[in-house]
Amino acid sequence: MKIERDFHMTNDGDDEFSYAKNSMMQRKAILAAKPTVKEAISKVCTDLHPQSMVIVDLGCSFGANTLLFVSDAITTIGENPNNTIGERPKEIQFFLNDLPGNDFNNIFQSLEQGLQPPPHYVVGLPGSFYTRLFPCNSVHLFHSSMSLMWLSQITNHIGLPENLDGIMNEANIHIGLTTPPLVTKLYQNQFKKDFSRFLQMRCKEIVPGGRMVLTMLGRNSTDVFSAGGTTMAFELLSQGLQTLVAEDCVEKEKLDSFNLPLYCPSVDELKELVWQNELLDITDIRLFEINGNPNGGSDQSAEDAAAAPVIIHGAAAAEAAGKTISTSLRAVKEPLIASHFGESILDKLFAVFARYFTNCIESEVEKSPLAE
Repeated sequence: MKIERDFHMTNDGDDEFSYAKNSMMQRKAILAAKPTVKEAISKVCTDLHPQSMVIVDLGCSFGANTLLFVSDAITTIGENPNNTIGERPKEIQFFLNDLPGNDFNNIFQSLEQGLQPPPHYVVGLPGSFYTRLFPCNSVHLFHSSMSLMWLSQITNHIGLPENLDGIMNEANIHIGLTTPPLVTKLYQNQFKKDFSRFLQMRCKEIVPGGRMVLTMLGRNSTDVFSAGGTTMAFELLSQGLQTLVAEDCVEKEKLDSFNLPLYCPSVDELKELVWQNELLDITDIRLFEINGNPNGGSDQSAEDAAAAPVIIHGAAAAEAAGKTISTSLRAVKEPLIASHFGESILDKLFAVFARYFTNCIESEVEKSPLAE
């Protein structure tokens, strides 16, 4: 698996499984972080008074979510009392960064030409954010939403360093309860290496007094096996692949050699890595839970998007939720799965996943006191 080649969101905007049509969860994360982004932009305007502000969206993907961040940033700067320097209005330079496989054409075809002032300019920047992207002291604000938990690699074809050859993450595609400790340690070490490198690169590029707002999937427990809905989704996807192995649709060796390059850190892990960097200060760090219903409330307030409960009644509603979660997961994971297992299994795999997810919801509803 080559991450820079194989990892991108499902691109076909007209397809029912496209990222553009199945990214409501990511939108909720942007909405939940919106007050923090607004505060960071306001602080840059007030403290630094830049005539030209450079704002970078790392792992921007494409579609409405990308444009939502750009629009919100323009609005925030336009409303700031420091949005002019003398008689000249503040100008904004946006850089939208993602891996080369991202659908940058979709972004620029969707950009509205009539957005309100201040004057702004938007440029696409293909490349990995684990490398240097900008000159020293050139960026005022870095933003990234739901991207930094992706790892730059999982070493070699079985996901393990050469000296651990033969120790496989059997029947798992991520960190599961049966994952060997050595594999778990590999994930942790790779995240530490990647995130530390990311911070080192950005420290060179950001101006003194600049800001970064980073949102990522995480966990509220020190237990590496407990990442909430993410753990459940990957466990069910693993079970789906195991079903396909049992039906001779997938080779067992293929399953045992596949590890999703993603890690959900705890707040303490993030704090430790930032403190070790010694060049950055944490002004705010918080953990929020996103409503698990990807269809609910497209533009809720940040509080509603983060905390609204999921209420599902009846088998039909559970089935609909299972299908929706399945298409949302497919929009993000399809390219990686297709590159390893082939495209022929995709429809069956995510149909099985949807069924398992529906069964899981129905089981939880039956256990709930509200069901009595």
